[in-house]
Amino acid sequence: MSFKDISQIAGSAMAAQTVRLNTVASNLANADSVSGNENQTYRARKPVFAAVMNEGANADNGGRVQVLDVVESSEPLRKVYEPGNPLANAEGMVYYPNVNQVAEMTDMMSASRAFETNVEVLGRIRSMQQSLLKLGEG
Repeated sequence: MSFKDISQIAGSAMAAQTVRLNTVASNLANADSVSGNENQTYRARKPVFAAVMNEGANADNGGRVQVLDVVESSEPLRKVYEPGNPLANAEGMVYYPNVNQVAEMTDMMSASRAFETNVEVLGRIRSMQQSLLKLGEG
């Protein structure tokens, strides 16, 4: 596997983790938003990743990560009785997003760590390339 292939794999992983971090940020930003209508309430979003393997002569060179889609969670919304809330419907109910803040924070830490790991991979590749250039000097 060439350094270029490794760099492309690490780069695609970093791009995928960036999408993951963006969705976590969006979910956390909207975690406490409220709506009087179930259809207008924010729903948590999750990215869907896929491994895309190389084909042909490069089949043994691994693959890359691709973001297929960002989908809305099917978890139920929180329905709360708050008659004093200005957004409450006629029955005094408001709807809160289906964002689990603890799970989102865990997901954020995992995505951040995966991103850092791929940065480390790129750093090691650079170091190896510099070592190869030094061999040519001597």
